[in-house]
Amino acid sequence: MRKIKFNQSVKEALTLSMLRDKKVVLMGLGVTDPKGIFGTTKDLGKKFGSTRVIETPTSENAITGIALGAAIKGMRPILTHQRVEFSLLSMEQIVNQLSKWHFMSAGKQKVPIVIRMIIGKGWGQGPQHSQSLEVLFSHIPGLKVVAPSNAFDAKGLLIQSIKDNNPVIFFEHRWLHDISGNVPKKSYDIKIGKAKIIKKGKDITIVSFSEAIVQVMRIYKFLKINGIEPEIIDLRTLRPIDKKTIINSVKKTRKLLVIDNSWTTYGISAEIISIVTESIFKKLKKSPQRIGIKNVMIPSSKELAKHCYLNSKNILEKIISITGKNINKKKKNLFLKKINTSESDIPYKDFKGPF
Repeated sequence: MRKIKFNQSVKEALTLSMLRDKKVVLMGLGVTDPKGIFGTTKDLGKKFGSTRVIETPTSENAITGIALGAAIKGMRPILTHQRVEFSLLSMEQIVNQLSKWHFMSAGKQKVPIVIRMIIGKGWGQGPQHSQSLEVLFSHIPGLKVVAPSNAFDAKGLLIQSIKDNNPVIFFEHRWLHDISGNVPKKSYDIKIGKAKIIKKGKDITIVSFSEAIVQVMRIYKFLKINGIEPEIIDLRTLRPIDKKTIINSVKKTRKLLVIDNSWTTYGISAEIISIVTESIFKKLKKSPQRIGIKNVMIPSSKELAKHCYLNSKNILEKIISITGKNINKKKKNLFLKKINTSESDIPYKDFKGPF
């Protein structure tokens, strides 16, 4: 084990996969740029050459069709979008072709494609480049959807996604790329579809994924010191979702808070609450609750944006409300000031990981 950043972990997964299998090719707008998509593809073109690391024009729908054709013919393409919004130009290919090709061929043709999409907030990105659109893809049968929250999971899940014979949408929140974690040098797989219990507890089940998990973990020690023991579940995979782990946890704690990485309306959090209430409604002590970013367009202005995004203060106050624990207000305010929840457009300086 050594400590590396999330972006380095993604790059290692790409490198090891390309060394292992010559059928793996990397393509996308900006994959050969000097910055290499937040550092994740930096210098891979020099290592593997232009026939395996392919810079593409701004023709997302066409490139996705090319990737589909390559996959059907035995290649394993990895298509990378610097922002999730760029993938919207290829939704017909993703929804109507990639997801359905295996089914329409009666299982005779496999579609081993990974599409990496960068999601989330960032200073000045505004309404068109700061969205987390995970739910759009999680809705579609035939797709697998993965959203790691840390460097260790990013490497293992990406390696497994590249090996998978189905199309996988792989979400990376841009704020996670600079957060470090303990990651083995060797190649390893993490099973798609299996959630991870980060912390065991008895007072409340907290379910989340991607960057929102980091916000939860920033307040974990404070909760524990003040007598609240949450059970924290990192979904890791959004489709297929690990219903068993969620339900077993809520059976124990009998309280549920789902923290969405995006808007809550029609979101991932709504799906999880539906799963729980349909399965174990009578076991609940309180109504399940969800929080996420405000249901509005994300403004470019920093002063406006900070009122839209979810932060650790919102999460802490919601947990206190659901559990009914009395926490000293002065202690709480001092803690929140220390971790600085007022800044919404730069990655956390206080959180170094791992969990």
